Amino acid sequence: MSDIKTYQMLIDGEWVAASDGKTFDSVNPATGAVWARIPEATADDVNRAVAAADRVFSTGPWKAMTPTQRGHCLRRLGDLLAERSEELGRIESIDTGKMFKETRWQAKYISEFFHFYAGAADKIHGETLPIDKPDMFVFTKREPLGVIAAVVPWNSQLFLSAVKIGPALAAGNTVVLKASEFASAAMLEFGKLIEQAGIPPGVVNIITGHGDPCGRVLTSHPKVARISFTGGPNAARLILNNSTNNFAEVSLELGGKSPFIVFDDADIDSAVNGAVSGIFGAAGQSCVAGSRLLLHDAIADEFLARMAEIAGTIRIGDPLAEETEMGPICTEGQLENIEREVAHAQTEGGRLVCGGHRVADLPGRFYAPTIIDCPNPDLRIVDTELFGPVLSVLRFKDEADAIRLANHTEHGLAAGIFTRNGARAHRMVDAVKAGIVWVNTYRAVSPIAEFGGMKNSGYGRESGFQAVYDYTRPKTVWMNTSDTPLGSQFVAR
Repeated sequence: MSDIKTYQMLIDGEWVAASDGKTFDSVNPATGAVWARIPEATADDVNRAVAAADRVFSTGPWKAMTPTQRGHCLRRLGDLLAERSEELGRIESIDTGKMFKETRWQAKYISEFFHFYAGAADKIHGETLPIDKPDMFVFTKREPLGVIAAVVPWNSQLFLSAVKIGPALAAGNTVVLKASEFASAAMLEFGKLIEQAGIPPGVVNIITGHGDPCGRVLTSHPKVARISFTGGPNAARLILNNSTNNFAEVSLELGGKSPFIVFDDADIDSAVNGAVSGIFGAAGQSCVAGSRLLLHDAIADEFLARMAEIAGTIRIGDPLAEETEMGPICTEGQLENIEREVAHAQTEGGRLVCGGHRVADLPGRFYAPTIIDCPNPDLRIVDTELFGPVLSVLRFKDEADAIRLANHTEHGLAAGIFTRNGARAHRMVDAVKAGIVWVNTYRAVSPIAEFGGMKNSGYGRESGFQAVYDYTRPKTVWMNTSDTPLGSQFVAR
């Protein structure tokens, strides 16, 4: 029991337990053992966090800071994140099963997002309007919204927090962030950097708990002005319902079932490598995983044979080990769902090319890299996000067929297109319904570039400069410049 680490929440600049003392366990998915104990926030805890954020926004030192001063805090936060990337990456790997060599790199790169938004903080501006009325000077100014509720999932949580916290703070808002109940530790470790960065107490609050009451109370709170949510569609529907209580602005990033389209003129080596990393990287536990592979008939058999050969050599094991290439599945519920869906796909006619089973000789939640050749797009697995290393494969005859299959989905987050034909690439970019399209590459990100989805993959955009404006609202100001007194519209009688 002494090896189990006990965490606290960050509320109003203080590290606190849940008000009723309740906790829940965090399990290391590579071993199946409990390694940390996390506070289970009550409704009172959430109310306290929101009250702190509202107070600091309305009257506190954060409101008094200039945009440039806020930018200095964000830059320092980015610096600290880079300095602590090894430690944060290790904690995240233990908590989620993601590979340490990925999490430590990601933690270091995420510092660039805070640097980007540090520079954006004093670049927010309004405009003057060439109004159609004489003697009027009319301009707009951008003002922060208030308290932001940021809700992040367990995967890529540092990254997804950065693209919410960064623009929110740059614009002058305050934040209450709810960490995932499946893996909260990395966010609580990140919270230790807030004070060190010079950010006043209460500006960023980090709470932990389950959807009810923690998430429900936060997203329906009358003091919350905007909700930024990344997660699944079922939770998103609850959040939208909750937002009817406060009329908060809402942005949703809900994952996808992204098509990875390979034409017969593509660089096959490049496409195979991209497809392998697109689905088996992070064990498929990525919102933008290329989990629907669309192959031209002429290359399909060779392509699948090469992918299956690589999949059979992927080193699966301890995510902290440098030689590991794929780690475990984060939760038991995910793993059980993957098993059900793979079995069901085979009853519908899907052909198992490789994988399709747990890795029996490892103690944790490991699933073998799996490829299923699907006879048609109507198999349930083709448009069901599994969040695991499972690839559904479809074949197409021509460009029109590829477009039809790519858009035969309820989702619309990302897509990959591999072709040497530049004109075709442009046509496909225009035709495919997805918020992010990569051509001859996959899963590239930058603080400069926006991302977000269409259809059931949500709405709103994160990252990029425009995200700062999404955390503001315009105020229009009319100024009469004439010395002539206003006339009365009423006639004296």
